[in-house]
Amino acid sequence: MAPPSGHSFFLIGALGVFALNCFTRAQRNGTLIFTKENTIRKCSCSADIRDCDYSLANLMCSCKTVLPLAVEQTSYSDRLTIWFTDTSALGLLLNFTLVRDLKLSLCSTNTLPTEYLAICGLKRLRVSTEAKHPSPEQSLLIHDGGESEPREKPTLQRGWQTCMYLSFLDMALFNRESALKSYSVANSASVANNFPYFSYLKTFPVLNNKSYVVTFIY
Repeated sequence: MAPPSGHSFFLIGALGVFALNCFTRAQRNGTLIFTKENTIRKCSCSADIRDCDYSLANLMCSCKTVLPLAVEQTSYSDRLTIWFTDTSALGLLLNFTLVRDLKLSLCSTNTLPTEYLAICGLKRLRVSTEAKHPSPEQSLLIHDGGESEPREKPTLQRGWQTCMYLSFLDMALFNRESALKSYSVANSASVANNFPYFSYLKTFPVLNNKSYVVTFIY
């Protein structure tokens, strides 16, 4: 049998690249965090990994295990993707965190309670419920300006002092197949007093004499 020609090798290589692209889409570095079996894995990925494919994430990304008590509230200037199965770790990962571009992927069929996450500076939100509902990914643009990207990584206190946009995300939205919805309240001062339902705001350093754009996502 004659050995494959150079043209055949080219076709085989092209098919290999095409197959790999079925699992990943090229993009700039992003952060992926996923929770599974009471562990938290934090990864730096140079490709957008197919939702909830834990094996591929461990193969394609640089990942490390993070203890829940060691998770620190921080800020993310790049894309942040979180795969989750319930809400137990989401509050720890996202409440009072600076995130500009966020994707949340539900990787289970669990019914989620009505709990709210408070996120600062959120510009774009994407949600995927493919594991629960066979529906396409949804995307929502919350705002498109107002805050420039920080040159230095802000501290939690400093970051919230410069935050103009505050988003409350209802986790029960993952139980529904309806489209993402949101409404915003501009020039909202004394956030903790105006929204007493969110009692945890009183324990957080939101400045009462500052005006915010508050968005509810449901």
